[in-house]
Amino acid sequence: MLREPSYLDENVQEERPKGKSPQVLREIIPYLKKYPKILLLSFLSVVIASLTVLGVGAGLRYFVDYGFSENAFFGLIGSVTVLFCIVTIMALASYGRLYWVAQLSERVIADLRKEIFSHLLKQDIAFFESTSLGDIQSRLTTDTTLLQIVLGTSIPIALRNIMIILGGITMLIITSPVMTSIILFVIPLVLIPILIYGRKVKEYSRLAQEKTADVSSFLDETFSAIRTVFAFCREPYMTKLFSTEVEKTYAVSLKRVEARARLTALVMILVFGGISVMLWYGGHNVIQGHMTPGQLSAFLFYAAAVGGAAGSLSEIHGDILRAAGGVERIFQFLALKPTLVLAGPPQTLPAPLKGHLQFLNVGFAYPTRPHHMVLKEASFEVFKGETVALVGPSGVGKTTIFNLIMRFYDPLHGQIFIDGVPLNDLDPHSFRTVIGLVPQDPVLFTTNFMENIRFGNLDATDAEVKAAADAAYASEFIETLPSGFQTPVGEKGVALSGGQRQRLAIARAILKNPAFLLLDEATSALDTESEEKVRLALETLKHNRTTLIIAHRKSTIDQADRVLVFDKGTIKELASSI
Repeated sequence: MLREPSYLDENVQEERPKGKSPQVLREIIPYLKKYPKILLLSFLSVVIASLTVLGVGAGLRYFVDYGFSENAFFGLIGSVTVLFCIVTIMALASYGRLYWVAQLSERVIADLRKEIFSHLLKQDIAFFESTSLGDIQSRLTTDTTLLQIVLGTSIPIALRNIMIILGGITMLIITSPVMTSIILFVIPLVLIPILIYGRKVKEYSRLAQEKTADVSSFLDETFSAIRTVFAFCREPYMTKLFSTEVEKTYAVSLKRVEARARLTALVMILVFGGISVMLWYGGHNVIQGHMTPGQLSAFLFYAAAVGGAAGSLSEIHGDILRAAGGVERIFQFLALKPTLVLAGPPQTLPAPLKGHLQFLNVGFAYPTRPHHMVLKEASFEVFKGETVALVGPSGVGKTTIFNLIMRFYDPLHGQIFIDGVPLNDLDPHSFRTVIGLVPQDPVLFTTNFMENIRFGNLDATDAEVKAAADAAYASEFIETLPSGFQTPVGEKGVALSGGQRQRLAIARAILKNPAFLLLDEATSALDTESEEKVRLALETLKHNRTTLIIAHRKSTIDQADRVLVFDKGTIKELASSI
């Protein structure tokens, strides 16, 4: 009984490394225990499906021995009816196995994915900077899919096959102990050549997958750099390189196909050779009257069932080890702990907020560059209603100031205070709710304009969203679209200009209504007309708030009450105007 194939197998079976031991799958047990009813129904359906497979052998024996006899109690109709009833029960049990087991595996995987996603959102920015997005996506999709295949298919089939093997061997011994001993002698003679040649087929399959991956990588690289290819007129050159990669893949794939064809022929010859030996010996016993035709038929059925079940266990074992590797990687993520923690119970911000921000002798270096101090003994303070511009060349620590205020990182030394409360004594959610950030390259989500702006305040009404868009002069271009605010922005807003994306980010900040406002060159992508409109919107937004602006344009700097000039991580000058 081979494992049911999955359309996902080709994509996931060879892509992920195997685990060291299937013992790690025990980590999934608590998730299964959450659904005891479904778990029980799944187990019962597997057991009944396994027993009815063995029941078919008994029904077949009765049919052959008594189905054609007029003196039999049931006769032909009765024996066929019994066989049909057994198969019907097996079909219903198989339906239950497929339905309940699949439901259980889907539920567990859904729970796991939600838990992983929620847990990752609790990590620090440093984690996301050191972990590739591809790795995160792979653990949330490929690894959980591996586990889904094993929970929904491999483990239930393995359990069923083990029961069939144990029950089938028992029935074989009961039916004919001598023929059972012959089978135990023949099986190694059949399996050893198959296993040895099967390794060669597996090696060719691995090489073919590697070459296919090379083709995929070449495609990705070529089409990602398509402008460069066109600019240098390298279409024929790239076509030649691609053809070479495809031919390499073809050559290895042909070896794989040939090896698999040989293996198939070898399996057919060896297996039927073993069956022929049993048929000869069993037929000889039937002729001599030592065995009934029904016993021989049942014996062959049990032998085929045991052989098929045993053959599939090796494949299932590989699936389970692959899933074990996936579970190890999944629980590595779930074991992560944030590095930015509170020393004790979180303090609360005073109400109402005074809007006072202070940096006191702050030093900082990014984890990826621990020996490069971005900030050195940085000290300054900003008061409510004041706008302070941060100026200086790139890489001197201006954006780092924003990262530290948002507590994406903690300083190596020194302190940051909000209204006199140390930032690292506050729960991040509590102070981030009072900070509005307008980045230089705003991030938009793949939804409509209404929901992108509402991201600043999920409780805002449609009227409040439109008012924020009006204040940011974003309504001017939104309302010209066919569906207005319900128009999708497209993937990451790629169809919008930089100025339009920034106005949406400003509208989002207006809707949030923060006490502290961080503007990272918020008008850098705007033309002169749009800049003037947004400047007016920002003047309204900055009123009675604590505002920091990373600025390069003189027009932006002129709007500031004070200017902090950064030079190699230190504040070199405190000026009232530039």
